[in-house]
Amino acid sequence: MSAEHPQLPPGVEVITTLPEAAARIPAGSEARTVRVTLPPGDPGAPPHRHPGPLFGYVTQGEILFELEGEPPRVLKAGDAVFEPGGDVIHIQGANNLPDAQSQLVVTMFAPPGTPVLTVVSAEELAERRHLRVTRP
Repeated sequence: MSAEHPQLPPGVEVITTLPEAAARIPAGSEARTVRVTLPPGDPGAPPHRHPGPLFGYVTQGEILFELEGEPPRVLKAGDAVFEPGGDVIHIQGANNLPDAQSQLVVTMFAPPGTPVLTVVSAEELAERRHLRVTRP
């Protein structure tokens, strides 16, 4: 039983809570659950942005995750991730494993009819290079 959530039955565990996330959900949004499956060594989608925030969980493997304004990090199975969406660029979400599949399941909140992601042009990425954080 969780000390923070004593009412939960055995086997139910709250992994991550982000109270500030609700303020980022655009009015009138729909919730979309998306599964991303990456074959071994797959670089993932090119740099892109999402129309709204997403909250996810790595279900398998390892994802090399880089979001504009944050240093790259490796998310392993069991790790949760939050992405604010909107203007923030998702620089990479690659499979960090050369010999195994990795998978991530996210719930995205976005206005109906908007694309799940929009690829960023090379020119825009270059213009925003100063917002990228490299590893120390």
